[in-house]
Amino acid sequence: MSTIVRFAPSPTGYIHIGNTRIALFNWLFALKTNGQFILRFDDTDVVRSKTEYAEATIADLEWLGIKPVRIDHQSKRIPIYDAAAEKLKAAGVLYPCYETAEELERKRKLRLARRLPPIYGRDALKLTDADRAKLEAEGRRPHWRFLLPNFKGDPFSIARTEVHWDDIVRGRETVDLASLSDPVLVREDGTYLYTFTSVVDDIDMGITHIIRGNDHITNSGVQISIIEALGAKAPDLGHINLLTTASGEGISKRTGALSIGSLRRDGYEPMAVASLAVLIGTSESVVAVPDMASLAEIFDPAATSRSASKFDPADLDALNRALIHAMPYAQARDRLAALGVGGERAEEFWLAVRGNLSRVSDAAAWWKIVSEGPASDEQLANEDRDFVRAAFDALPPEPWNRDTWKQWTDAVKAQSGRKGKPLFMPLRIALTGLTSGPELADLLPLLGREGTLARRP
Repeated sequence: MSTIVRFAPSPTGYIHIGNTRIALFNWLFALKTNGQFILRFDDTDVVRSKTEYAEATIADLEWLGIKPVRIDHQSKRIPIYDAAAEKLKAAGVLYPCYETAEELERKRKLRLARRLPPIYGRDALKLTDADRAKLEAEGRRPHWRFLLPNFKGDPFSIARTEVHWDDIVRGRETVDLASLSDPVLVREDGTYLYTFTSVVDDIDMGITHIIRGNDHITNSGVQISIIEALGAKAPDLGHINLLTTASGEGISKRTGALSIGSLRRDGYEPMAVASLAVLIGTSESVVAVPDMASLAEIFDPAATSRSASKFDPADLDALNRALIHAMPYAQARDRLAALGVGGERAEEFWLAVRGNLSRVSDAAAWWKIVSEGPASDEQLANEDRDFVRAAFDALPPEPWNRDTWKQWTDAVKAQSGRKGKPLFMPLRIALTGLTSGPELADLLPLLGREGTLARRP
């Protein structure tokens, strides 16, 4: 049977690194098993769901290299949920409840005062047809709860009922249904909750494996029960640890912190983001992996820690530099062209400067230095001006190559008696206007003799 996984975000904000980690785990699992990846938007919240968020999510996933075989929206699948709800009602496991939020809170406090678990007491099951008719005549509309199978014969005599599964990530997991309230699946206005729509979609789409956050473990016990009530078999489940910010705070769509869009705008490479998001909090070393196929080879969901992991952009910077320093020109060509870096010397330029870049966009500043002249950041000290003028008089004849820098500096050393930093730093400042940067042995052939002489102070 082919593996089918899914990523089901709510389009109520821009996806952040925490959401995206879930998508990446599912995508890599599909790659590793030659399976399929479905993107399914949980957009039944018509007030908060926005098309712009869904479109941004698709773009962010594509930027990372995640390519769904199918994109669907729950808002277009209401008839399927209606049919599933009717099936549960006919089986007697989806029942109407009429309590208000205030009434439910009072009942919860009363149970706590009696030292009982603060779960729903199933009072609605005691209502007669006449009772329900009276409540509806008063203007009340029911919400509908799923009757958990945590009893033998009498639904008011709840017994310990364990739901087990072999978790892809965590190993053997158990949820006791006796400790849970019957979940609401249908709101008073007739709209459906995620707990229900997700189950129906997973059955209908043939999802074989679900990998999601470990905050869904308890929910999984409930959803397995709903799946079985609908006559289906539960997919294999995996629950991974959650990510936090570097300071340990939760990551939220509402704050926009660590959104994929913001990381893109900051110039990070997609594989730097993917490498850190996947490998952090696992037994694998966090390294810059060059492509998804390579990341899939080392990906092992079972190697994931149970505790939360901190996502620190400082770690992302190091991975980003590693990827850029090894990036071939062919991979950077189009992005360099968009920065105005082109022509027959573009590849030579890229190979010369890439080892000094943190972002591909940083190449633009060095292209300007090479093409137009030194930056204005640093000025030669007065005591170095005569030295540099004399050094420029000792420039070797062309043609120039990588050995030219050594030939030149050897001659200058013999002429001036300078060596080390007092020799090299004034020449670097004269040529680039900066105190650090790419190897001058690589830059000098790009400048050429005429371009170098133009920088003589």
